[in-house]
Amino acid sequence: MRNLCLIAICLLFGLNSNGQDKAPAYPLITHDAYFSIWSFGDQLNQSATKHWTGKEQSLLGVIKVDDKFYRFLGAETKTYKPILPAADEQNYQASYTFSKPEESWNTLAFNDSEWKKDSAPFGDDNSAKTKWNTDDIYFRRKFSVSNVSSAKKYLKLNHDDNVIVFLNGKIIYQKRGYVSDYIYLPIPEGVLKSGDNILAIHCKNTAGGRHLDAGIVEETPSGTNIAPATQTNVSVEATKTNYTFTCGKVNLQVTFTSPLLLNDIKLSARPISYISYTVKSTDAKAHKVDVYFSASSNLAVNTPGQEVSAWKSSKNNLSILKAGTVEQPILKKRGDDVRIDWGYIYVAVPSKFNAKQFIGQQSENLKSFTSAQYPSKSEVLNSRTLDLSSVIPFGSVTASPVEKYVMLGYDDLKPVEYFGEKLSPVWNPSGKDNFDDLLATANNQYIELKAKTSAFDAQLYADAKKAGGKEYADLCKLVYRQSVAAHKIVYAPNGDILFLSKENFSNGSINTVDVTYPSAPQYLVYNPELLKGMLNGIFHYSESGKWKKPFAAHDLGTYPVANGQTYGEDMPVEEAGNMIILTAAITKAEGNAKYAEKHWEVMSVWADYLLREGFDPANQLCTDDFAGHLARNANLSVKAIVALGGYAQMAEKLGKTEIATKYRTAALEMAKNWMKLADDGDHYALTFNDKNTWSQKYNLVWDKLLKLDLFPATVYKKEINFYLTKQKDFGLPLDSRRTYTKSDWIMWTATLADNQADFQKFIHPIYKYANETVSRVPLSDWHETTNGKMTGFQARSVVGGYFIKLLADKWNIE
Repeated sequence: MRNLCLIAICLLFGLNSNGQDKAPAYPLITHDAYFSIWSFGDQLNQSATKHWTGKEQSLLGVIKVDDKFYRFLGAETKTYKPILPAADEQNYQASYTFSKPEESWNTLAFNDSEWKKDSAPFGDDNSAKTKWNTDDIYFRRKFSVSNVSSAKKYLKLNHDDNVIVFLNGKIIYQKRGYVSDYIYLPIPEGVLKSGDNILAIHCKNTAGGRHLDAGIVEETPSGTNIAPATQTNVSVEATKTNYTFTCGKVNLQVTFTSPLLLNDIKLSARPISYISYTVKSTDAKAHKVDVYFSASSNLAVNTPGQEVSAWKSSKNNLSILKAGTVEQPILKKRGDDVRIDWGYIYVAVPSKFNAKQFIGQQSENLKSFTSAQYPSKSEVLNSRTLDLSSVIPFGSVTASPVEKYVMLGYDDLKPVEYFGEKLSPVWNPSGKDNFDDLLATANNQYIELKAKTSAFDAQLYADAKKAGGKEYADLCKLVYRQSVAAHKIVYAPNGDILFLSKENFSNGSINTVDVTYPSAPQYLVYNPELLKGMLNGIFHYSESGKWKKPFAAHDLGTYPVANGQTYGEDMPVEEAGNMIILTAAITKAEGNAKYAEKHWEVMSVWADYLLREGFDPANQLCTDDFAGHLARNANLSVKAIVALGGYAQMAEKLGKTEIATKYRTAALEMAKNWMKLADDGDHYALTFNDKNTWSQKYNLVWDKLLKLDLFPATVYKKEINFYLTKQKDFGLPLDSRRTYTKSDWIMWTATLADNQADFQKFIHPIYKYANETVSRVPLSDWHETTNGKMTGFQARSVVGGYFIKLLADKWNIE
């Protein structure tokens, strides 16, 4: 067995030397919307690793080869010394007024004795110490600097909304819009002076909340000068990202594995990833090797200013580091650009690897590694931004590869609130289990899961390549983890599985139905139980009587609190159609209508609504209304027609012949009328009333996949032929109103094609976008087709929709 493992490692080194995958950002740790860490550059050591929102969550890796050090993972976090502390560092007061002052208000000579003076930050949220409820605030802060050093100076600023910042009367920054956290902005040399200075700010509220806090800091040197390792390759697989490096006379492979094998729900819900290191000599000589890995406590905070504590322990043959906030505000924060600040991050190393573990500030921990002088503290309490560091000795390494690993896990204690009840993690339903024991289980399964994930990755790629070609397969393996990691798996109080999405980089809604709809194909392919988990909460919302409208809700709340819809506008035809179509898809995937029967009563209410209102939709919101609402939307009408056909198909399976006949007859008549109303010669229009338009009719794909036969194949063919005349460099626009697109919908549209050549004509521009976009974020599904830039959204689950061609192949749909 040992020899086979060594052969596999050698083969892996050989395979990874050929070709390098490209991605807008590279998935490293991918479990849910909170535990999600990415590399935003092509080189793993090019920049600090980040949460999908873009906030820094540092993972740092350094290898020591003989007496030389090489950084292979992340970049050192910049550290700053306050010159003028902001409110997260020190309480301070500033002078302010809400009325427009004289023009000289931003100069040191101005007399502000008539202004009010109160504590920062200023704003209208709970964090504000001084309330600001007007449109404008003018802020002044006098301070003295005894001696201006040569270190780089930065404005430290958190503002909402528009801002203009003056230092000693000179504009040093201005921006329209807001930020959601502190930003650090370089101050030009010579503006800050020895002696007295004045920082003056005008902030204007344009919509939503208000916030203002500011200070000045200077960059402090890290004290270490570690050269970067030379990255030779990166490859992305469905469950892994592999990197290889040259580090002097040693080759290093680093593999990040999140074992999201969706047929095993408990495993997929287990928030533990593996980071493995495999080293070998390249010159036939022995070299002494140590590997350093650290994880920042920022993985467990919403903002770096929050106080944290950290501990060191050992249990179950593991050396363990743990950190979390002092406050532990469980489920207190909700929204989009928000990170978890409750629960605990864990770093665990098998005891057999003889790792040295320690806790401290990043720069000090690096010095400890380079000097081999390690601190012995078993805990650090009430601190900020600590690093959990481990040094793993590899001993004398020769040409035979040696592999060791660490585990990174997150215990979120209570992941979500669901209609007033705080739910427990899947791994700890009673609340009595210990995360240390879960780490031990994960450790014992490492070899087994390494084999299983490799086999799964290879099978996924082979299946996707067979279904849609190499470029399609490359896209599928890229997005697999991204889609899963935008969800949380829990169980409802009644035992139903819940697979709750977060509407990332949008409005932060939880369990949005029109996010579920495009995400569904991945889960229909790999485990329809998870798609049920995406529908169960919405069904419960209506069936419990909490949602009383005759169509499905848009969402269940704002992540992570699912107590009922918080979105301000309904999407009646959209969401009712989505729920019925996806239930019909589950029925096909499982070969029976048991799930449909369970929810038949409420689906019948929705089907009746679609029968009345779905064919010629009123001016109501739908999922594609980025360019504004539309009445008489032809693609939305298709959704209603297909949903009614799916409802009839399910009724037939349940032996409800009369109902099946009624709704199928209605759907067929609607489809016939649709072809007349939407017809515009060589294509079908965007709306029934405007024949000088067009749009992607991606909802037709379910007519094809469910074999409803409501629309003749000539409808698909006419649209496909027309779309091929409208493609841009980076894809097919969503419709005739704008040139941006949604790549998930292109995948659905492409699946309407009746031959591989046409299918791949749609796929190539998306592949080009994923490889060439300058928007370096976890793949955005909403991009501009003319230049490949992100329009909005990132790291969303809807890229699971890419798997629709693979689903069609699985269902033997030509």
